[in-house]
Amino acid sequence: MQEDGQYGGGWGDDCEMWRWWVPVLIGFDSPKITGAQARFSKALMDQPHMKYGYTTRMSDVEHTAEDSADAITPMMHLDPENDLWRKYALGLADFTEKHWTARNQRGFLQFKSTYFTACKIDTNTQRACDTVYHPRVVQPTLLYWQRTGDERLTNLFAAWMDTWVDAAGRSERGKPAGIIPTAIHWPDGDIGGAGPNWWDPRNHGEYTLYLYPSEMNLMTHTLLLNHHMTGQSKYLEPIRLMADIRLKYLSSPPRNEPAAGTEAWCAARLGSLASVITKYRFLTGDTEFDELLAREMSPYMRFRLHGDPGPLLSALRENAEALRINFEGYTSEVRYTDRVLRFPSLFTGNGILGEPVTAISSPDPSLLYSMVTGDPGDALYFPLNAVRWLTPPRDIAVLVTESTSSRFSAELFDFGKRQRTMSAEFYLLEPGHYKLTITAGDSGARQTAGTYEFSVESRKTRVNFKLPPRKPCVLQISRQ
Repeated sequence: MQEDGQYGGGWGDDCEMWRWWVPVLIGFDSPKITGAQARFSKALMDQPHMKYGYTTRMSDVEHTAEDSADAITPMMHLDPENDLWRKYALGLADFTEKHWTARNQRGFLQFKSTYFTACKIDTNTQRACDTVYHPRVVQPTLLYWQRTGDERLTNLFAAWMDTWVDAAGRSERGKPAGIIPTAIHWPDGDIGGAGPNWWDPRNHGEYTLYLYPSEMNLMTHTLLLNHHMTGQSKYLEPIRLMADIRLKYLSSPPRNEPAAGTEAWCAARLGSLASVITKYRFLTGDTEFDELLAREMSPYMRFRLHGDPGPLLSALRENAEALRINFEGYTSEVRYTDRVLRFPSLFTGNGILGEPVTAISSPDPSLLYSMVTGDPGDALYFPLNAVRWLTPPRDIAVLVTESTSSRFSAELFDFGKRQRTMSAEFYLLEPGHYKLTITAGDSGARQTAGTYEFSVESRKTRVNFKLPPRKPCVLQISRQ
């Protein structure tokens, strides 16, 4: 970290680095890493172009949102009670309500442009689109809403998602009914942008950025969050319809490449849908999407649902191989700080090096994040992290095996020589009285190493306990 708080890649790239750190940043409590993130986020928000809480530099939403979203969101995980970060998160809601959105000609609330700043909105009709990228604008606010249930935000986000539910159900301009478009035009509320095809809004110079499916994951997770917060099934309907379309495609794929914009063409590009339906499955226990999940299940999901450790162990071996190499592209010659873990795709081909380095592979931090927190997806939108281990991430292994509203369990191993005194914060347990038990030793010969009772009264509950050294341990929490 440099004197001004940057890491060397510029604010716009450095701010994205936290996404690669989530296993240790959110999964554990490393004072050095937590302190670095707090210092960086504060330094970025103190920059002149961020003086209003959102950038004053005009660009498209994918880029204008990142300085605020990637500075505030990690701090909403690490220090959510801090009035500074709460103020920033709610400030984004103020901008959204008073400046960036309005009712379109169909009567639905939408963003008026893809290009805007804290002070200006680009009214060019080519750029006048709400998109699936726009949840990035309010990413910290969505997390604040998830944690607090703020009624004002419920009204705001429900009204906005009503717009996207309506758009998904329509079939105008050749869009198949049930498919979420990547853009909605302002002020008419039409599907797509000013381009000739609904799937290609042409609202940005680099048109592939918003080309279907673009960042569909952002929109589907925002819809699922709305379903969770309001209890209204209409916000789940676009996800349900696209899941049916995806399953239909996988069950009977066409022999030839489908025509652009058709249902089969859309379905072929919906691989990311598994992420959001995985969260729905963990959150509700509903088996509605299990047939699709069986085809596109992550290694951690397969372990949690079926107790199958094979794919998980294989993925961990690949992670270990990727992380045990000290390569200059990861360390002393990093060119772009927002793409550190994406460099292997360049190293192994002809992108950067004269001689490809085939031994370099990409690690998967999301797998480690899921293992240590119990979240089956990522931490960016609608996170379901059940726990944060308030201990440094060195010399400890963690695998969360159960995380519901009334139960929690994890396997732990401390590689140190002495007993580890530590704490953990639990986020998903509903109010009530609980017992935490730690057993140590090999399976079949475990002995109780500690029993602790505690009460859950709020969203975050901290429990202190001790972990024996160099013994396989199982931590279990059950409601009394």
